[in-house]
Amino acid sequence: MAKGPDSLVRPEIRALSAYHVAPAQGMVKLDAMENPFSLPPELAREMGARLGAVAVNRYPDPTAPTLKARLREAMAIAPHLDLILGNGSDEILQVIAMALARPGAVALAPEPSFAMYRLSAIACGMRYAGVPLARDFSLDETALLAAIERERPAITWIAYPNNPTGNLFPREAILRIVDASPGLVVVDEAYYAFSGGASLLDEVGRHPNLLLVRTVSKLGLAGLRLGVAIGPPEWLAELEKLRLPYNVNVLSMAAAELLLAHRDVLERQTQSIVAERARLEAGLDRIAGVERFPSAANFVLVRVPDAPRAFEGLKARGILVRNFHRSHPLLEHCLRLTVGTPDENARLLQALAPAIA
Repeated sequence: MAKGPDSLVRPEIRALSAYHVAPAQGMVKLDAMENPFSLPPELAREMGARLGAVAVNRYPDPTAPTLKARLREAMAIAPHLDLILGNGSDEILQVIAMALARPGAVALAPEPSFAMYRLSAIACGMRYAGVPLARDFSLDETALLAAIERERPAITWIAYPNNPTGNLFPREAILRIVDASPGLVVVDEAYYAFSGGASLLDEVGRHPNLLLVRTVSKLGLAGLRLGVAIGPPEWLAELEKLRLPYNVNVLSMAAAELLLAHRDVLERQTQSIVAERARLEAGLDRIAGVERFPSAANFVLVRVPDAPRAFEGLKARGILVRNFHRSHPLLEHCLRLTVGTPDENARLLQALAPAIA
């Protein structure tokens, strides 16, 4: 009797590909929507001293009261809403899928969108249904509402702004989706800091089936791996049952508590990224053969004549971006460009024209 993975691993898992992270050593890294700015030296020294005093021989406090208070203050989260913390927002997505994965349950999302919506659903034994966006990446509300009526999904994921397209769907359309959904709607605001104030946080608690997910990764703290789910206490009490008891480590907690107390530093970096996004967009618009899509995030999606060739051309010039060609029919010959420092963006713009020539 065979005892290897080919006979024991679930077929739908065998059919998946693992999430790929490209090697980036020695490259200008513009592929992962990271904040390109490091901490000011004095704040880095303060963090080093703080982490040096952490009792790493003890388990974390799973209730994390100080960190949750910092997050409430930093994100203006109302007192009547609860929070749970995740090892990145990816873990929270999976916890939500685990909680709702009844036999035959469906997870639904517009496509293209964040790959982890599909992966978390399949990992938890749910059926995944994707609803294509319009060709300009706008939300096809009619198709999405029809899919909700047809599939009766247990979860509907909405990224706001969307990844990898960068655009914001209409707020009122999302609320109509919430009202029409028989299951939970999770709005993923990973890029809220760059969206000019667009958020559905004020709607959480007004709808019985709406949760919000955020992360500190895009604020400049990607290495801490800290995500947060925000919602009514009755929902988060159920999700808390599936959260691993020590899922956020003591070093990440201590660092996040300190750095969120210095929001002015993170906010200045965010403002710099938004300003650089505008300069990058203007530069892209001047390159023949580049079709740029509007962005409310810290990256810009472009379509070029030959994305694989452009990707390799940029890589040969020391610049790593994300190639989405062949990942979804709507993303043919698309590259996603993270907004970097002024120098990195200048190098990208200088390299892109010859890379697509």
